[in-house]
Amino acid sequence: MSRIAEAFAHGKAFIPFLTCADPDLETTEAAVRAMAQAGADLIELGIPFSDPTAEGPVIQAANERALAGGVTTDQIFDMVRRLRRDVTVPMVFMTYANVVFSYGTERFISTAADIGMDGLILPDVPYEEKEEFAPTCRRYSLDLISLIAPTSEDRIAMIAREAEGFLYCVSSLGVTGVRTEITTDVGRMVHLAKAANPEIPCAIGFGISTPEQAAAMAAVSDGAIVGSAIVKLAGQYGRQAVPHIAAYVSSMKQGLVKTTAG
Repeated sequence: MSRIAEAFAHGKAFIPFLTCADPDLETTEAAVRAMAQAGADLIELGIPFSDPTAEGPVIQAANERALAGGVTTDQIFDMVRRLRRDVTVPMVFMTYANVVFSYGTERFISTAADIGMDGLILPDVPYEEKEEFAPTCRRYSLDLISLIAPTSEDRIAMIAREAEGFLYCVSSLGVTGVRTEITTDVGRMVHLAKAANPEIPCAIGFGISTPEQAAAMAAVSDGAIVGSAIVKLAGQYGRQAVPHIAAYVSSMKQGLVKTTAG
């Protein structure tokens, strides 16, 4: 069983996201360890990019802060090497096609696999263009994670059939960010995906910030992804953010444990 499959094997998965190097890589590294200890089942690491089109203002600002600090992809790879000495939870990179292209597609993917990453999410690469990356990912056993959105209705089955690792179900139209309520019929989206590929875990992201929202999303899927609410803590507390992030992840995971138990 792959590490990603393992993340979904014991009930509903909680998947936190962090922008690497906001406020700095030392804090990111400490936060990843703290999130793993607090119950995160899989961790998404954002590699900063100057034009993160899928992101709302919170994560955009984090990208800008990280880039202003001068972080490089190589430094992020080195951080993952250090983390993999003791962190066993699956980890995936989330970044943009240009970051991979500018580093060199084969070099980026082979290095990511070599340092112990489990998958790659490229939100600006539509299904129709994924063949630019998918064969290389397969060659190095790195799952290229597909996204489905409320607008994907006619394409959900097609995307789900070829999905690897897990399927990232986007709960809301627009960009990432905290929302007071999620009105999309995400249950139907997951149902269509599972009908096409019963084996693929489906995790819902975009807009989730409270344990109640996470539990509601996990009730109709295999897990919940939270980014902006965590990145907001990093922005608010800076180098003192780690205990706040750990407490938040713990409370969110507890909400999902109750869902699974219920």
